[in-house]
Amino acid sequence: MVKYKGMKYLKNRLEQKRNRVKTRYEYYEMKNRIKDFQISTPPELRNMQTILGWCGKAVDSLADRIVFRKFAEDNFNIEEIFAMNNPDTFFDSAVLSALISSCCFVYISEDDNGFPKLEIIDGANATGIIDQGTGLLKEGYAVLKRDSLDCPTVEAYFTAGNIRVFQNGSFRDIPNNVPYPLLVPIIFRPDAVRPFGHSRISRACMDIVNSAMRTVKRSEIAAEFFSFPQKYVVGTAQESEPLDKWKATMSSLIEITKDDEGDKPTFGQFQQQSMSPHTEQLKMFAGLFAGETGLTLDDLGFVTDNPSSAEAIKASHENLRLIARKAQRTFGTGFLNVGYLSACLRDNYSYERRQFYLTKPRWEPVFEPDAAALSSYGDGAVKINQAIPGYIDKDKLRDLTGF
Repeated sequence: MVKYKGMKYLKNRLEQKRNRVKTRYEYYEMKNRIKDFQISTPPELRNMQTILGWCGKAVDSLADRIVFRKFAEDNFNIEEIFAMNNPDTFFDSAVLSALISSCCFVYISEDDNGFPKLEIIDGANATGIIDQGTGLLKEGYAVLKRDSLDCPTVEAYFTAGNIRVFQNGSFRDIPNNVPYPLLVPIIFRPDAVRPFGHSRISRACMDIVNSAMRTVKRSEIAAEFFSFPQKYVVGTAQESEPLDKWKATMSSLIEITKDDEGDKPTFGQFQQQSMSPHTEQLKMFAGLFAGETGLTLDDLGFVTDNPSSAEAIKASHENLRLIARKAQRTFGTGFLNVGYLSACLRDNYSYERRQFYLTKPRWEPVFEPDAAALSSYGDGAVKINQAIPGYIDKDKLRDLTGF
């Protein structure tokens, strides 16, 4: 007999994690606001906000390289289920949401014809108790709909064989013949301490972006003084009319005559501010952010002198490639779990998870090869097949080349 934590426990747990997920979406959507230290900022400009899209770049640069292709050895025809659920957006939405919030959830239900229907729910609206051995949930909770005030209007509690939907103060049960809850997590970089994974937008990323945004703000303020250096004039008579500051700044010629005693005022200019410290500091933060996320300075807008070849770009993104390969493994397990439970729902039969051990997810290459790489792949395939006939077939070659 399975002992459940209950919906109330899961609902409280979701409320504890919800703000963290919403914060990361704010950084991804560039809606985050930074704290002003109120040291170098004039009072009139303290409400000025800057925008920096590095967190979005970190997520998108990885999400765009994780492209699902198909399931190999698809004995239960689960690929048909994904094909009927708009796969062009389903996989991309799941990957993107999981990278931002560390995990997303796939809600499996039946459409009007009894065919499995897949819906992505972000990490701010679903949670559960995970079985780390299978990556499936023991029980789950999700908010299916919210009103304009962000309050839940439709909620669902998932257990093995049943979905209990709450709406308008009442509930209804939707029974099924599936051995696990029909809410499947898609997780990015899970571990023993954090089974629901880690967000691509880490605390270090957010802190570096905050510092970089303050640097951009200070550079904007310094640019005003850089464009119009401060000037001064000394030695004017007390009874003389004060100078029009704007007219004196913009005029190409200013005439000031001597007084009765033959004295004349002296003009001067304070040393002009330099923009270099702000540029160097911003580049420093860009380097820190690039090291944290596996990107390069080119990705963050600091263009190098020489254009890179495809192999040079691949080599400079080695850390990003390793992160992408790791993400493919964990996402592949999640998508296979979705297919497994969907097949149980479609066939109205409680399959065992181990029956799907032959089915493997296949992904497009993280980096598309250029002409030189294609030539080397071809030579390598010929030599390997000469040593081991038939070892490199069309499927393995597609894993290398993408076509």
